[in-house]
Amino acid sequence: MAAILTSLRNTVIAGFVLAVVMLLIYMNSGGALDRNFFTFVIRWSHVLCGVMWIGILWYFNFVQIPSMPKIPDEQKPAIGKVIAPEALFWFRWGAMGTIVFGIILAHLNGYLLNAYTLGAAEGFAVPKDTFIGIGMWLGTIMWFNVWFIIWPNQKIALGLIDAPADKKPAAGRTAMLFSRTNTLLSIPMLFSMVAAQNLAF
Repeated sequence: MAAILTSLRNTVIAGFVLAVVMLLIYMNSGGALDRNFFTFVIRWSHVLCGVMWIGILWYFNFVQIPSMPKIPDEQKPAIGKVIAPEALFWFRWGAMGTIVFGIILAHLNGYLLNAYTLGAAEGFAVPKDTFIGIGMWLGTIMWFNVWFIIWPNQKIALGLIDAPADKKPAAGRTAMLFSRTNTLLSIPMLFSMVAAQNLAF
């Protein structure tokens, strides 16, 4: 067991192996690899990517950013040069996976247009679509912030690209403010997504 748990790669592989075991149980219980199953796989992938994305977003905002002033200056390069770039890699690709699988899921379930028009395409007759649409718009705004504001500014702030030294503080502040914006938006986004699936409309 230690050989699995001491390696992240082995741990993730073991997690997927257990998921395959769950698939075999499903198949043995009469489950079919049909359209419903394919839709489930897309939803599962959407949730997996979303957990990665929002988990790292909250790590940045609840742990890393508040802790930085407490870290001695000589230790800060370890965060900026090692931990932050790695976290930002998983952060931005988690965001990409979440949005891509979410859009595919909405298309497969037939509510993509109605959700993105907040229900207007159906005369606002389906409140569930309005709620999921709000969540999808908030998620889309958050995805845009990650790829087109936070990541470009973090590259400057962390020195991952050549930029004048006097640009780094402003870039870092912009990245932080938009990261905080995404933290703010993540709460109603998750509310909307869960409400659309669980509240009676």
